Amino acid sequence: MARFVKPSTLSLLLLGFLLDGCATANKNTTTDANTAAATNASANTNASADKTIMESAANTAGPVASTGPSAPVDSVSSADIDRASDNDRKEVQESFNGPVFKNAAPPATYPAYSKEDPWEPMNRAVFSFNESVDDYVFRPIAEGYKWIMPDPLQVAVGNVFSNLNDIPITINNLLQFKFNNALTSSTRLLLNSTFGLAGIVDLASDVGFEKHDEDFGQTLGYHGVASGPYVVLPFLGPSSTRDAGGRVLDMATDPVFVGSFFVAPFIGPVVGGSRAADARAGLLKSEKTLDEAALDKYEFMRDAYLQRRRNLVHDGNPPKIEEDEDI
Repeated sequence: MARFVKPSTLSLLLLGFLLDGCATANKNTTTDANTAAATNASANTNASADKTIMESAANTAGPVASTGPSAPVDSVSSADIDRASDNDRKEVQESFNGPVFKNAAPPATYPAYSKEDPWEPMNRAVFSFNESVDDYVFRPIAEGYKWIMPDPLQVAVGNVFSNLNDIPITINNLLQFKFNNALTSSTRLLLNSTFGLAGIVDLASDVGFEKHDEDFGQTLGYHGVASGPYVVLPFLGPSSTRDAGGRVLDMATDPVFVGSFFVAPFIGPVVGGSRAADARAGLLKSEKTLDEAALDKYEFMRDAYLQRRRNLVHDGNPPKIEEDEDI
């Protein structure tokens, strides 16, 4: 008959501690193995990175001088390694500089506008509008005017308007303290208005009184007002912010404009229209040369206008233009 021995409480406690110790040892062994594997992987990664940096430094620095048959990679100095590492970081940082474009690469160059013409996109749009109006309205009228009017009559009409223009020219000469020019302009007005039959004959030019060209835009420039940005005005054409303001003052001294308030309502528009047609007809010959010579008509007219106005303000002797000169 088999005999069963009842285990004591002390034996059960000892058995429990023994099993718990085995489990703890097994867990620590597994953890140590995982830690060692991670350490080895990190070491391999660092070694690969160091090798790449050393090779990059070697390529950047060129061949390293040595006394042996060949220069080992380990001969690369730590300064070269640090330099190559810094270059790699800079390349990574520079690759993220600049704006991010959706579904497209950034443009090679950005449109640059000069200080003289910062409103170029708007000016080109207005210029295109003026060209269309001129093609369909002003040029046909000028060609019809030139076809109807005989050449001597065209010269007579131009002389009359030129004589009237001597009035604001005299005023602007006085405002610019050019008293000799003011005397010349007033003498021209007197001679042509009397002996020249109200300006039909330019007698003053024949006797040596030279005509000057002055307006309020030049007067403002003479007193130090900067030209300001270039601007193309609808229907009126090239101008600047200074000259655009001067046009308002020019109208206040324009005999045709002022006289239209003292005559029948239809006379002012007729006289003004005749002056505009005569002025436009005078540009027909030069227009053909401009169309043939200018690669960019807008740019050509802008540069020509700004240069001419600069010469007029300084009486043909403009100062040297500096790159940092304020407009």
